[in-house]
Amino acid sequence: MVPTAFLFGAVGIFFPRLFYFREKEKMIMIGKKIRMERIFDRHSGHTVIVPMDHGVTLGPVAGLTDIGRTIDAVAEGGANAIVIHKGLVEADHRGRGKDVGLIVHLSASTCIAPDHNCKVMTTTVEEAIKLGADAVSIHVNLGAEDEGSMLQDFGRIARIAGEWGVPLLAMIYTRGPKVKSEYDVDAIKHAARVGAELGADIVKVSYSGSSESFREVVQGCFVPVVIAGGEKMDTDEDILKMVNGAMAAGAAGVSIGRNVFQHQNPTKIVQAIAGIVHNGG
Repeated sequence: MVPTAFLFGAVGIFFPRLFYFREKEKMIMIGKKIRMERIFDRHSGHTVIVPMDHGVTLGPVAGLTDIGRTIDAVAEGGANAIVIHKGLVEADHRGRGKDVGLIVHLSASTCIAPDHNCKVMTTTVEEAIKLGADAVSIHVNLGAEDEGSMLQDFGRIARIAGEWGVPLLAMIYTRGPKVKSEYDVDAIKHAARVGAELGADIVKVSYSGSSESFREVVQGCFVPVVIAGGEKMDTDEDILKMVNGAMAAGAAGVSIGRNVFQHQNPTKIVQAIAGIVHNGG
């Protein structure tokens, strides 16, 4: 028979520990909530993200040469957050202008690699936190030769980010030998669902081309979905039509890069996009 004193002693040890872990979990959750509010508008619940991680993939393309000036321009236009690699955070802490959320990108590849669809991890969640990140992001290409290792990295980053209470944006695309079109709605639905099921807090996918078809993507994903901007478009009308369609389908916002930072007036186009995302047009 177990002594009564021993039982009460065990209870006395167990419950404080249980309380400690519950309080710790509560702190992590409030931390993530606070960070999410830095990249999502509190009133609309939507977001305008401008990714500028292209320098690693493509080099110093137009719009990213003077990165500080571009960040100032999109922040002034009303962008909720930007996505950049760690070196840009260290090289150009703004300390000026309108505030904007910081998402540090953790994965990379270059266009001159044997397989540029294979993304590898180049930054840790802990590094991003030390740099002041409000969130972190990764890029995964489903269908690529190294899909397995990218999914493995995804799962690991989702776990670590969750432990720190840091939101994770997963950019999920379908690109590889068996992929006929990355803009096929079934492929996009699959990509969004993978992102959600493996632990992303926000999923970024390609736009399917119509509000009707993209609604299927949103309905099949239980976390916020944002659309990628895709290739550089010819007119502002094309950009805004895409944004309108996505928001009408229930998207949580946009993550548009080249069509913003390579625009002749980044501030103006962000203002127009934000007007749709936050105010419905």
